[in-house]
Amino acid sequence: MRFNGIFNIASLLLPALILASLTGCGEGGKIQPGTAGPVAGLETAPDETARARVELVRRWFEASGTVRPRTETRIESQVTAQVVTVTVRPGSRVTKGQVLISLDNRQLLARLDQARQGLKSAQASRKQAHQAVISAQAAYEQAQASFKRTRTYFESKAATQQDLEKAQSQYSQAKAGLARAREAHAGTTAGIKQAEEVVREAEIALGYTRIAAPETGEVLKRLVEPGDLALPGKPLLVLQTAGTYRLEAHVREGLISRVRLGMQLPATIATLGKKVTTTVEEIIPYADPQTRTFLVKAALPPISGLYPGMFGKLRIPVQAENVVVIPDNALRKVGQLELVTVKEGDHWTRRYIKTGRRLDRRIEVLAGLEGDETVGVY
Repeated sequence: MRFNGIFNIASLLLPALILASLTGCGEGGKIQPGTAGPVAGLETAPDETARARVELVRRWFEASGTVRPRTETRIESQVTAQVVTVTVRPGSRVTKGQVLISLDNRQLLARLDQARQGLKSAQASRKQAHQAVISAQAAYEQAQASFKRTRTYFESKAATQQDLEKAQSQYSQAKAGLARAREAHAGTTAGIKQAEEVVREAEIALGYTRIAAPETGEVLKRLVEPGDLALPGKPLLVLQTAGTYRLEAHVREGLISRVRLGMQLPATIATLGKKVTTTVEEIIPYADPQTRTFLVKAALPPISGLYPGMFGKLRIPVQAENVVVIPDNALRKVGQLELVTVKEGDHWTRRYIKTGRRLDRRIEVLAGLEGDETVGVY
């Protein structure tokens, strides 16, 4: 029994010792990049080979950002009134002039009716004033003719001085009466204009109770429900009025000098797996004191499935440096281990490496290769 127990323990430890010897686990249990000896069972060279080489590669800083509409309109009320109906929800497509929200208009209807009554009263006053002008004009003309006639009589000794003075007094009174009538008529004309302005203002205020879309677009947010009180300056809806988007990213202050208006920068939308080219449209000239970053707004091309609020990264060029690269199909992985097959002399060996970034169909090698080796591809 004792012998069988020892044999069982040995049978369990032997595969582990063999694996450790093959993978190169040494002191401390760490695997270092480098040669691990001839590949077990490899008798012939790979069917295809490639060269590890040194390339000049630019490094990039990825600034985190958010996709936002290029133009975003906040729909607000111009009057204080209770919300009656809201006809749209987030995601609804709307056209220019489409009614989005209706407000309680009873108070404004009463105000408009009162303004119209005031206009009718002003118009009636002007008619009366016009009639008064006509009457005063007739009286003036009659008094003027009587004065002229009496003056002629007085010159021919047919009328007395008293008759002349009486006719002149009547003429002066009629002239003053005509002037007063004309002034009253002018006053009623001004009153009508004022009443018309009141009616116009009441009509405009009533029109504010039907809130329409200023442009064709899509509803992003609904911030109000029927029964709520709409107040001037309080947002009711957020509307995207254009079909294009921008990536608004925060660039650290040490790199903002590398970004210029009109500059084309690559960006990635991780959710969609898209890599696109953006154009810098706006740089906010103010550094956030909390994050020490500048807000950069870059226009995105049309992308299917893109929505506001999605996460994106704007890539800012930092510097160029020489790095070792290999084809991506030369890399093999065993668990967390990364290895390549390298030709050394007349035989092939397995070499563990440490990789960095993926560069299209190439992979950056941080350790394990010098850049002039022949590697197998699979």
